[in-house]
Order: sequence, then structure tokens, then C-alpha cells
Amino acid sequence: MCSILGIFGLQPGDDVQSLRRRALELSQRQRHRGPDWSGVYLDDGAILVHERLAIVDPAGGSQPLRSADGALVLAVNGEIYNHRELKQSLAQPYEFQTGSDCEVISALYRQREDIAAWLNALNGIFAFALWDGARDRFLIARDPIGVCPLYWGHDRDGRLCVASEMKALADTCADIAQFPPGHYYDSEVGEPVRYYQRPWREYAATQGVDVSKQALREAFERAVHRQLMSDVPYGVLLSGGLDSSLVAAVAARYARKRIEDNDATEAWWPRLHSFAIGLKGSPDLAAAEVAAKALGTVHHGFTYTFEEGLDALPEVIRHVETYDVTTIRASTPMFLLARRIKAMGVKMVLSGEGSDEVFGGYLYFHKAPDAREFHEETVRKLDALHNYDCLRANKSMMAWGVEPRVPFLDVEFLDVAMRMDAAHKMVRPGPDGRRAIEKAILREAFEGYLPDSILWRQKEQFSDGVGYGWIDGLKAHAESQISDRVFAAAASRFPVNPPQTKEAYLYRHVFEQFFPGVACAQTVPGGKSIACSSPAAIAWDAAFAKSADPSGRAVAGVHEAAL
Repeated sequence: MCSILGIFGLQPGDDVQSLRRRALELSQRQRHRGPDWSGVYLDDGAILVHERLAIVDPAGGSQPLRSADGALVLAVNGEIYNHRELKQSLAQPYEFQTGSDCEVISALYRQREDIAAWLNALNGIFAFALWDGARDRFLIARDPIGVCPLYWGHDRDGRLCVASEMKALADTCADIAQFPPGHYYDSEVGEPVRYYQRPWREYAATQGVDVSKQALREAFERAVHRQLMSDVPYGVLLSGGLDSSLVAAVAARYARKRIEDNDATEAWWPRLHSFAIGLKGSPDLAAAEVAAKALGTVHHGFTYTFEEGLDALPEVIRHVETYDVTTIRASTPMFLLARRIKAMGVKMVLSGEGSDEVFGGYLYFHKAPDAREFHEETVRKLDALHNYDCLRANKSMMAWGVEPRVPFLDVEFLDVAMRMDAAHKMVRPGPDGRRAIEKAILREAFEGYLPDSILWRQKEQFSDGVGYGWIDGLKAHAESQISDRVFAAAASRFPVNPPQTKEAYLYRHVFEQFFPGVACAQTVPGGKSIACSSPAAIAWDAAFAKSADPSGRAVAGVHEAAL
């Protein structure tokens, strides 16, 4: 994973060398994403800049990637996990110039006219810009869920600019916005086109569909196996919760073999390392130790103090580019953990994001009135992930040049897990008469993979699990910093998504210092939430509207640890 920056629509008379220097300056703002190498392409129609984090083919594969005839130029942020299968499926030979997994995008573009069809064939996480100099045409696309960030806008001369992070364009494009996930933009068409369409988005297509636990388990195992593709040291994030522990459990089964050689040779780094962080005495640190011991990982549990987290807040907000309360609460410990991981020489980690959206794992799902409402909320949550957990995981980790991968959002796995009737996903009692618990179907599918204390551990949102004192301390700090008089004027100072609490006001104030202006503010969604719900799910329980807070502990009577 890396960063890209592109400027398209150059005109005769443009000072291309001045634009080149400007593009390099803008790209340097996101070089933390790709500290290993920089590449630049320039002609009279486009500029592409790439900052590389070398994960696959580190000795080669530098970008922008150029076709043998020099006509195609490609800059990609991401990974294409099925690149070998796609290469084998090409109708005609293509003269690959590198061992990069991403170069197959150029081959597909050249050989297949139906852009949506070949984009849907990609199994990976990506945001890319492709320049076809022979046709004076460019193509921009983002992965289905939006795991990889991408922003776009126009400069004062009308040129179209794209970049991996908002900070690269914030003072250049007055109309900056997020590029929509699951879409592509073809300059010959002139508007974004949605390519990612799935029948399971509609509840009617899933009603009555049963997916066996074996099929669910095997699909997830394939997803984890695919995403172990790496030529550099990697590890797993292990909070001790269900999702990260399942990722670690499956990864541990494959870690001793090198998947790039079809599991025929020993892995270059056969010991799987796992990482956790929390305040001293946090629930996650204790649970992660249990999981790591059972799985046999080389485990690293780190602690941070409240003061260290507080000190990091401004940098966290600058890197994650949001003022969303939940995201900032959870991004801070992840940001601190990423720095520790990078210091140990690890450049890629697998993480558990996406499971709660797919299986209804957030505690408010206990209140879902029926399967249809349950399913529709999971789709809403998946559609919003690029603003929340994907943004948090990607930008918190990439702030230190560590690439996060998310097997629960693998497109093949999504097609298996999301076509299941939500009636099978709804909250039901655990084994041996335990109280009702979320994600029971997922837990049952992996019986025997983890100790029961981990497999049946109740949901802890990351910002809760690192230690309950973290959120409580943030609220208290905001109360001491923001006066009642200042907070009373919140709506007039911040007319876009006015902050509803003093904690939210504090984060918004810091965000505004780095990203002033209405367009930047509008890249962050608003609306009330209960334990990370969408605004629509507030209607599930009359009590939700009165106690709306993004912490999982806000769902009274459901969260055991906070009772």
C-alpha cells in the first residue's frame, strides 16, 4: 500500500515543470504512506506521483508502472490478491514489466473493453489512476468498500486532481471530496459510474438463503490465506476480541508456508507475530495474552498512558482526517500501536475490521426488530465503512508506513457471508444457557479454533477495550477545555455537522486548524449514533435517542463489562 497523486487536464501553455514541482510538494505531504521510494511521470496531458511502501516485489515494482510501449501509466495504492489468476486468464499475452501484483490492472484495461466487468474481477484493496496517453484518456477507480482512501477535486485552473489523502489537496481544491467506493471515473464518460453491484444488497435476494457453517468458515480461510501475500515481514493485530482472534487463528495455520509459491516452500518469516495495545489493566491486553498463548504467536502487548494518548491527539486528527468522535477515540491507540509495530520492522498486518458490519456485531444489533431491519442496517454499515473503520485502520497504520489488510472485507467472502438470510445472524443465546450474544453464527463456525473465553467473548469496541479510562478521560478533558459559553456557540461556528458534545467540539476545533473550509468539513458524515449505529437504527429502541453515544457501553443492559 502506498499513496498516489494525479493531475489531469493539462493544457497547451501550462508550465509543466512548475506543475511537476507542485505535484511533488503535494505528494510529499502523504509520503508517510510510502517511505520506500518515490516515482514521477509527466507528459503534456498528465502528472502522476507515487510514494511506495514496498510489500510485494520490493526490489522491482516501482511506480508509476509503464507498459512496454510507454502508452499506459499506472499509479496504484493497494494490493490485488488474485493477480496470478487474472494473469492466467488474459486472452492475449501482455508484456509485464515488473513483478508487481498491481500491473495486471494495465493488462486488463488494454484487453477488456467492459471496465465494470474487469474491475469486478479484481479481488483486492485499491485506489488507482491510469493514464492512457495514446487516447488522452484517464481512468480512476476505488475498491468496492473503500478500504483504500481516495480524494479528488479541481484546482483553480480546472485541472482534475486525485490523491490518497485529503491533506495533499486541501489547499489546492476548493471542491475536495471523497471519491466514492465501488465506482470508477472514465474521462471519456465524464461522471462516476458504480461498478460494484451485488444482489445481496436487497434483503429479498437473501431471504430464506442458508449458508452452512463449513462454507462460511472455508470462505474466510481462503480470504486470510490470500491476504498473506507478502515479500516483507508481517503480523496480525490481536485485541483478544473475536474478530482479530479469528484472523490470527487462521493466519497461524498458514504462516509457515509461502503462499506466493503455492505453499510449496517454507515462509521467509515463519513465526507469526501478534500485536496489542491498551492502558494498563485493559480488557484487550488480558484477552490478547490468552489468545496469543493458545495460538502460539510471538506476542507483543504494549501499554500507553492516558497522557501519551492525549499528546498524540492533534497528530492523530491530522493523519486520519476526521472529527468523528468514535473514529478518533479508536484511532489514537491504533496510531500509537502502529509506531511500535514499525519500530520492530513489520510492514504489514492483518486486522479484523468489517466483521461487525457483516454479522451485526455491534451491541445495538441486540435491539434489531426483525431480519429485514437487521440486514438493511448491515448494508448501511458496509456502505459507510470507508468513513469510519476503514479510514481509521488505514490512516492510523499508514501514518507510520504499516499496511493494514482486512480479510472480513474480502470480496469473495462478502459474497458468501452477505447472501445469508439475516435471520441466521440475529442475536441468540450462547452455549450452555449463556445470555444472548451477537455473531453467534460466526462463533459456531469456528468452534475449536480458539479458547471458549475468546470465542464467546462479548463485543468490545476498540476504544472501550483498550481501557474504559480512555473514553472517560477524554470526556473529562474536553469538559475542562471547552467552556459552556464556547460550546453554546458551536452551531454558529461549525454550521456543517455542529458538534453535539464538548468532546466532539474539541476534535472539530483541531480538525479545522488542519483542514479549514466547508468542503473539508463535508467529507465527514454527521448524525446521531448509539454504539456505532447508523442514524436510522436509533429508531429501534426509544431509549436510544436519549442516551446516544458511540461507546458500546451506551447500550444499557447488554454490555456485561459495564453493568
